[in-house]
Amino acid sequence: MNYDVIVIGGGPGGLAAAISATENGAHCLIIEREERLGGMLKQCIHDGFGLSRFGERLAGPEYVERFMDKVREENIETSLSTFVTRIERRDGSFEVVTVNSDGVAHHTAKAVVLATGCRERTAKQVFIHGTRPAGVYTAGTAQHFTNRLGVMPTKRCVILGSGDIGLIMARRLTLEGAEVIGVYEINPTPSGLTRNIHQCLHDFDIPLHLSHTVTRVFGKDRLEAVEVCRVDESMKPIPETAERIDCDALIVSVGLIPENEIAESIGVTLDTRTKGPVVDAQLMTSVPGVFSCGNALHVNDLVDFVSASGELAGMNAARFAAAERDEKRFEVGNNLMYFVPQCLDLNADNSKVTYYFRSAKIFGKCRLSLYADGKEIWKKAYPFLRPPEMKELVLDMTKFDISGDTALRWEIEVEE
Repeated sequence: MNYDVIVIGGGPGGLAAAISATENGAHCLIIEREERLGGMLKQCIHDGFGLSRFGERLAGPEYVERFMDKVREENIETSLSTFVTRIERRDGSFEVVTVNSDGVAHHTAKAVVLATGCRERTAKQVFIHGTRPAGVYTAGTAQHFTNRLGVMPTKRCVILGSGDIGLIMARRLTLEGAEVIGVYEINPTPSGLTRNIHQCLHDFDIPLHLSHTVTRVFGKDRLEAVEVCRVDESMKPIPETAERIDCDALIVSVGLIPENEIAESIGVTLDTRTKGPVVDAQLMTSVPGVFSCGNALHVNDLVDFVSASGELAGMNAARFAAAERDEKRFEVGNNLMYFVPQCLDLNADNSKVTYYFRSAKIFGKCRLSLYADGKEIWKKAYPFLRPPEMKELVLDMTKFDISGDTALRWEIEVEE
């Protein structure tokens, strides 16, 4: 029951973290609430995973199976169908309390990696009026029914939101014989990756309606129809544009939220922009010894990024020691949706720091700048930036003269 590192979450980020921690000498345990490792990738049967990491087009289960094989090869302990009920700091270690069919168990670890992933926003969270008939699903639930259970959740559906899972399900349901009437997006621009807009909608003649939203659902026991409206510049529905569309399912793809209830319970500081923990370049949170990675940290475009952050978190968790920290937090300009990691430990090895960011809106020719005490010390030009497309950046922070008193700020500057 005593470990060096406990990883909470057995998806691609958690598996990579556990493997990395083990390779760096740690005795590791993976705690996973489902009956199988793999996370959401178990149901992502489309290809396109692993292009960056393996140079191959893999399906989701194929990608994650490579990490599961490594876990077995390294004899890393796993506890499946297990829920974490409490984490407490005791005498310099963490006590992790779990419950499963065998009862309650107490584990101790010197470091904890939070790889809890993210969850989907639901119809209730976007305030759709009407009753709650059967047939209103999140895109992930529809994917689970179709790909894992072999059950068609719809014959004729409307998709709300142009998130990537919704786009992928528009194609998947069409291939299985369902009629996807259209994808309705409240924003004036799509939320998903450009490649998914083309491969999932354009290639299958599925219409995308921008600046539209679902305002009402109809039906008592089973969904019978939805009401859609155009929205104005303030994203408020325009009543006179209301249109009733007959359908038997509404599939909601309106974004993902990092799951951080465990992080909050132990006092980890969260970033209001990412909804994930504030971390330094080693992916350690505001609580020393607690690390975060993958979609629990921030929502990633590609699973390759999730695995990379898991490896970094696992390695640093294994190396964790109670050393003195000199932490600097970055300010973030209004043109940035978010920037991760948010902190820099000046006492750590910062020779190769990987950052991820998204712009707050669409920009043409622009540059990303780093300011120290109001002076620009680094910049990089971009031909364009779009919020749905996350950017990766690797910097040698030791090149900059940064002290404990230096004020650091990231900003996107629009070129004239």
